[in-house]
Amino acid sequence: MFISSENSPPCFKDFTLVMPAVAVGNVGQLSVDLIVSTLNMSRVGYMHTDCLIPMTGNNPYATSNENAEELHTPAEVYTAAELKLAVLQIRAPIIQSKSKKFRQLLVSWIKSSGFSRAVVLSSSQAYQRDDQQMKGIPLRYLVTPSLLKDSEDALKELSWREMERVSAYPGLTDANTEPRLYVPGGGITKGLYTDSCAEDVPLAVLILFCSEGDNIPDAFTLVNHLNDWLHLLDDPSQKPNKWKIPTSWNLLFGSGIPPALF
Repeated sequence: MFISSENSPPCFKDFTLVMPAVAVGNVGQLSVDLIVSTLNMSRVGYMHTDCLIPMTGNNPYATSNENAEELHTPAEVYTAAELKLAVLQIRAPIIQSKSKKFRQLLVSWIKSSGFSRAVVLSSSQAYQRDDQQMKGIPLRYLVTPSLLKDSEDALKELSWREMERVSAYPGLTDANTEPRLYVPGGGITKGLYTDSCAEDVPLAVLILFCSEGDNIPDAFTLVNHLNDWLHLLDDPSQKPNKWKIPTSWNLLFGSGIPPALF
């Protein structure tokens, strides 16, 4: 459930929700970090659930010593009211046995909050691409029927490719087998999309093919594609440093080798 950190719960009516899927390379989470940090979004609450591994830490978007020691939880909600934008940042892995419950929680919250649309930022294993998925840019999208009615023209202008359905058995063709939606390494991406279709939720998924490693460049790529659609910033491609890197990224790969080892 969503718990507000303010005296009066925020109104999300007609807001756009952006959230990550915990997927390969954590590209969605890194992209959301860039959005929250750059837009200086305000934390308005958190999701209380037993579906995520419990953890806490210091403020990942600290700007001074005063707010650096604020405690933050695994799933928090931020808003930029002037843009009618809300972000759900997920920082912890989903407990495998509670994946379905977490998807249902998200779908229920999106519907009850009155969001005009939800956008999931995800990623998929590049090495498991089908031959047809090797074509064009490494971005694919999925969109539910209820959102397609309002966004079809905008998606056509962007010239993005929809996520291709692939053979259930790569290399084999069977007239009796329908191609399937397959997002390897995508976590709850496929299930959340399927649930949203069934519940008539206006939801889109942006998926970037990538590999594990230093996924910071992938995060910039994904968030720039999102910006081409939502126009969160004015032409960030001309100014590569316009996205603000949060302080927490200094520790993405640990704190370095202890000098005492040498």
